[in-house]
Amino acid sequence: MKLARPDLFHPKIVLAGCSKLVEGDGDDDGLVAALRAQGLSARWRAWDDPATLTADLVILRATWDYTERLEEFLAWTHRVPNLLNAPEVVAWNTDKIYLHDLAVAGVPVCESEFFAPGQLLHLPAGEVVVKPAVGAGSVGAQRFTDHNAARDHAATLQEAGATVLVQTYDPRIEDGETALVFLAGEPSHAFTKAPMLPAPGRRPALDASGSYAAEVLAPADPDFELWDVAQTALAAAAARLGVPSSDFLYARVDLIGRSDPVLLELELVEPGLGWQQLDAVTRARQQRRFALAVGSALDRLGLGPLSHRRP
Repeated sequence: MKLARPDLFHPKIVLAGCSKLVEGDGDDDGLVAALRAQGLSARWRAWDDPATLTADLVILRATWDYTERLEEFLAWTHRVPNLLNAPEVVAWNTDKIYLHDLAVAGVPVCESEFFAPGQLLHLPAGEVVVKPAVGAGSVGAQRFTDHNAARDHAATLQEAGATVLVQTYDPRIEDGETALVFLAGEPSHAFTKAPMLPAPGRRPALDASGSYAAEVLAPADPDFELWDVAQTALAAAAARLGVPSSDFLYARVDLIGRSDPVLLELELVEPGLGWQQLDAVTRARQQRRFALAVGSALDRLGLGPLSHRRP
């Protein structure tokens, strides 16, 4: 690309995917153009591509295989010169034990218990969800009414070295999840996700790459109560990590329940942002906000257009 202002610094930006889906699932297809419209050049790379280590800024977007190579992935986050969201955020958010931190901070969280490898499993009464505490795309997650089958599944996960997360099944999930998206700490847009887990005892159907469970999404316009809970969760995460919430380039808060909602997950690593659920005009506007937030982050990191200019 020919640089219009060669006297200005033009940072190399990478949008990070994974080797099976280097450019993700298509939802982020407009981001390169949105960044270019702000004078920023970006390209997609798999996170383990050595070229990421020479980029000025790496933005996590579709690193959906990190659960299979967690230690390697977390080490890589510290080798990259600059990462969004930051390595400390990623390390905290990849393990769903963060739900305990949020619950302690007063966020209404889906009832959750964690069992390390070798630890005896205790199941609450009724239907439960069993999944690995480090996981993405619903891989390894299942519903159970048969507690013996739930224990067998948990034992398989524990034998593979995983900490197990057990959650009481909330029937409100049948109405779907509401995903609320934030950009640089400010509300952006929302969408709904239809229930992803099939009937008890059955495994979710994964996409062709095996990276995530297929989702059925739709636009949403949540009321203030859901946005309030989402903002409370984001503020609690920022306080726990010792950063302003504006440092999170993106965040997605998944809630269940239309009234008295509870948090199912807070996604700060590589969440789908539901761009394709927006009409064309709104999508262009919000992706411009994303690009502007990237520009602000570059300034904060000392990578603004004048940062490398010779006197």
